[in-house]
Amino acid sequence: MLAKITSKNQITIPKKIIDKIPNVKHFDIELKDGIIIMKPVKFYDTNLDQIRAKIKKIGLKENSVAEAIKWAKSKKSEPS
Repeated sequence: MLAKITSKNQITIPKKIIDKIPNVKHFDIELKDGIIIMKPVKFYDTNLDQIRAKIKKIGLKENSVAEAIKWAKSKKSEPS
């Protein structure tokens, strides 16, 4: 299918293509070897209060991820 760039650098995606990816409003765009690649991106509503409550409930602290990485690296260097 053919698409044209407007004077404002906009492209209309043909309806036949958009119909196959309903509810997508954003795309991750990449130029690779002279080819434009558009990947649909879906966003989800996030409730930060629920996330914070879950983090508190399971006892994660600010340094929990760093500690987990340090632990995993130490296990990797141990002989099996």
